[in-house]
Amino acid sequence: MSRFTVDHIHLRSPDPDAAARFYVEMLQATVADRLEGPDSLRVVVDLAGLKLFIERVPPGTATVPPPPFQGLEHLGLAVKDIDAVAAELKAKGVEFTLEPTSPKPGIRIAFFKAPDGVRIEILERS
Repeated sequence: MSRFTVDHIHLRSPDPDAAARFYVEMLQATVADRLEGPDSLRVVVDLAGLKLFIERVPPGTATVPPPPFQGLEHLGLAVKDIDAVAAELKAKGVEFTLEPTSPKPGIRIAFFKAPDGVRIEILERS
């Protein structure tokens, strides 16, 4: 059977530079590349070894519907101290949709909003 590794996640945004700035400023990502053509723009961001391709969409492109919906629901990021990370992100202006909570023993989770309808979960496993 084939073995797979994750290469990238492809996001779409009306403003890839602004979206990339969020990941850089809030999550310590780095901009790895910026590819611009006459009618295209893609910013490649490295988020802890995961490549995010953020591609510009044409004006008038539909936005993500409010949950619940089919398709990619969120991006999950493991952290060591969820309370400290949540406090740091809040101080930077990040809007949380779920404060740190424990849905079951051994795990704590929280959710916040990223640009363009992307939801991000931070989780701490003990």
